Amino acid sequence: MIDLYYWPTPNGWKISIALEEMELPYETRYVNIGRGEQFEPEFLAISPNNRMPAIVDHDPPGGGEPISVFESGAILIYLAEKTGRFMPQDVRGRAHVLEWLMWQMGGLGPMLGQNHHFRIYAPEKIQYGIDRYTHEAERLYGVLDKQLAKGEWICGDYSIADMACWGWIVPHDRQGVSLDDFKNVRRWYDAMKERPGVQRGFELGLEIRKAMSADEQGGMDDEAKKVLFGQKARR
Repeated sequence: MIDLYYWPTPNGWKISIALEEMELPYETRYVNIGRGEQFEPEFLAISPNNRMPAIVDHDPPGGGEPISVFESGAILIYLAEKTGRFMPQDVRGRAHVLEWLMWQMGGLGPMLGQNHHFRIYAPEKIQYGIDRYTHEAERLYGVLDKQLAKGEWICGDYSIADMACWGWIVPHDRQGVSLDDFKNVRRWYDAMKERPGVQRGFELGLEIRKAMSADEQGGMDDEAKKVLFGQKARR
């Protein structure tokens, strides 16, 4: 059994989708990041960067004590290696999937996160910040679109790279990006939505997400914004 420490966000969806696609048994432990639950000592013991998602695998490969893993990219690699699924075993195929996974971790996720911040959450609408990250979002969509022109999935066969990227494309309208401008991304995005495992993983915490979406502040009250955007070193 795997404990999934989760909140319904693009990074959280990566792991709920992977667990569903890999047909692994798991229990969900919600971490309300808007109420500071990510700073609880019990959570920090497995995720010292105070970020979700994280997992604890009570049945790790080779047996022994439970293994905890934090950082969504590391979790995806761990799960793919545990199951032998959704990441090639040959050197070239594995490198190809890992480079696109790292592209998501180092580029797509952080840049679209900044896009969300300046377009939706920032108390002051700073046009430079909005333009900077909207343009970067469009550039990254273009990179993805060119890659998807080569095949149905990002790395040829369906992989953890697709699972990693898809959740960040879900809120494209809030990023100021139209999928009509990126036909290959649109095709891939719609194909992902048809996968039962993606549907189940995306629906985890659906009621929470609905309540967040209905909020006029983009799903965050002032206290949540203080928790999420006012963090400094904790001593």
